[in-house]
Amino acid sequence: MFVPALVSRSTVQRPGFNTAKGDEADSLLSFLGPGMTIRGVLEIDGELVVSGLVRGRIMAVRLVIAAGGYVEGDIIAREIVINGRLNGRIFAPTVSIEASAQIEGRVFHTNVMVAQGARVVGRMPWRPVSYFESLHNLPEARP
Repeated sequence: MFVPALVSRSTVQRPGFNTAKGDEADSLLSFLGPGMTIRGVLEIDGELVVSGLVRGRIMAVRLVIAAGGYVEGDIIAREIVINGRLNGRIFAPTVSIEASAQIEGRVFHTNVMVAQGARVVGRMPWRPVSYFESLHNLPEARP
């Protein structure tokens, strides 16, 4: 169920993105604020910042799980930055796990940065960039 009032979206110009050349999706910024809970599938055309709770699947160009944010489920994105908590799987070529992050699950990546103090329980298998380019359906979770 999509509730428009819960997710705010704005268009911002960020360095390195030129909306005049058709990169409009890269400049869209959406927020899921503290105290908000979403269940289901989120498909975001640009960047999503999660400060609340998401239970389900997220597909975005860029995802930021802010400190205090929690995601339970699978994430597919080009870039992911985690400051909060995640219980699930990540499928992204570029992943940054910050010092305040707590992750339980698998992180499929090409490039990963893990800050000192981050808590990661699980596996972080490397994958080539081509793996993510052809990722249309998520692999089934292993028991």
